[in-house]
Amino acid sequence: MSSLLIRGFVLGFVVAATPGPIFFLCLRRTLTRGWLTGLVSGLGVATADGLYAGLAAFGIGAITSVLVDERLWLTLIGGAALVLLGIRTVVSRPKNDDPAATLDGAGLALAYASTLGLTITNPATIISFAALVASLGIGIGDGYLPPALVVVGVFAGSATWWCIVAGFGAGLRARVTPRVLRGISAFSGVAIAALGVLAILSTLEVEGSLGG
Repeated sequence: MSSLLIRGFVLGFVVAATPGPIFFLCLRRTLTRGWLTGLVSGLGVATADGLYAGLAAFGIGAITSVLVDERLWLTLIGGAALVLLGIRTVVSRPKNDDPAATLDGAGLALAYASTLGLTITNPATIISFAALVASLGIGIGDGYLPPALVVVGVFAGSATWWCIVAGFGAGLRARVTPRVLRGISAFSGVAIAALGVLAILSTLEVEGSLGG
């Protein structure tokens, strides 16, 4: 049983560590708002990873099928949100403020909900977890404990990665100048918007080829 927990941990860590727009978003939030905001943002991603791993591990085929079937709209919504977020990031003027002065419950809740929503609207996430969980050869036929251990492991692995990102960002935050921070923020915004556009174009291309 412990091996399933470990394999789930590795699975969650590897999926979370895959480069993408959320990495730039969480890193920027850590640099501009402090490690706690970056960490909470990462936990939103870990929650979505755990949710999708749960759908795959427990074999909830109906919900999984709906999400996959609606991947076009989900990707369009998520991609558009990334483009808008990237543009907002580029035009905003980041400030390396004292994190104690900027933290509040509402801000942390928004940071968590935003990354949770962005990750959920990425259908590639559930497709990845469905394939990876299937490779482990588990299902509810063996009881509920094995898939539950995988889900816990996935969440823990993903959360561990985002702890590392938040810690790295916090260490970098203490050393960057305002000019460097603006450069990093601008680069992050461009990367987030570009990846959003790429996700939209890739999905439209796939749907077009399938329709043809």
